[in-house]
Amino acid sequence: MHLRKTSKQIILLSEILLLAACATQPMPNAGNLPGFLEGFWNGITIFFSLIGHLIEPTIRIYAFPNSGGWYDLGFFVGTATFSGGGVAAATAR
Repeated sequence: MHLRKTSKQIILLSEILLLAACATQPMPNAGNLPGFLEGFWNGITIFFSLIGHLIEPTIRIYAFPNSGGWYDLGFFVGTATFSGGGVAAATAR
């Protein structure tokens, strides 16, 4: 019974990895890619961007193309800033 469950998990994992291997992104051809500050701003305004996206599907939460790691870091810091960064959970004793 344990071998059957393990086999199913391995097959499922293999299927997920196979599908993920097909995912690609087009190469950015823009000259002025969004960086840290734009990522930070998009992270702060994530809630409003989500509402806008529900109304108008062309509004995106996450900029593409972007500059990569610096944009991601700014987006993360902005989102953490908007959501309180866990400070509320740490002080609720």
